[in-house]
Amino acid sequence: MRALVLLACLSVVCLAQRPQPCSSPWLMTGSLSVSTQNEKLAAFAKYTYDALGQRIRLREFGSYDNRTFHLDVLLLYKQGVMYKISYRNHTCCKKSLNREFHPLAIPKNASLLGQAVLGSSSGPGQGVLVNTWTGQLQMKNRTAQYMSTVTEFGCVPVTTLFHTAKNGWMVTSFFNNVIGLADPQQLIPPSFCKDAKHEKEEGQDAATFYSLF
Repeated sequence: MRALVLLACLSVVCLAQRPQPCSSPWLMTGSLSVSTQNEKLAAFAKYTYDALGQRIRLREFGSYDNRTFHLDVLLLYKQGVMYKISYRNHTCCKKSLNREFHPLAIPKNASLLGQAVLGSSSGPGQGVLVNTWTGQLQMKNRTAQYMSTVTEFGCVPVTTLFHTAKNGWMVTSFFNNVIGLADPQQLIPPSFCKDAKHEKEEGQDAATFYSLF
């Protein structure tokens, strides 16, 4: 009888320790890099992320289809508006944002691929415990594969691989993450955007990786 009780207790402990799908912090600031398998897009960006207000600011530079670009965008999903901002010229372009906001999170139906230590487990503070998840996301007209790695403690994003028919695998790596908003003003349109005219979309934006959010 005691053996059965002990086995049951051990089973509960093992189940409790198994990693579970999680949501990343609602407010974050940091940097990220993006590249695609077809080598068309390679970019670096600083980001400000607010899942509560569904707002994202990306200040980025990189190359798309062998053309360099610099882009400063503010995505306001609740308002359905995207601002392209130029502080050099004090100009602002306002466009419709016809995408749903997807918070940084591991979907509940994701499958655990494995757990590992980034760095070293030889001593305290030498490594970070991470979990890698995989699964499929149902898009409008297709199903897309993904693989995401987040920290075990805090669910802070590390790397996300997302497969698209056009670009193949798209790799996003997060680093220098800080929990909270380092500068909340980054999520407010500059004063010179007040009178920005609403323009129609012309083709696909080079910064297609913001669709990952």
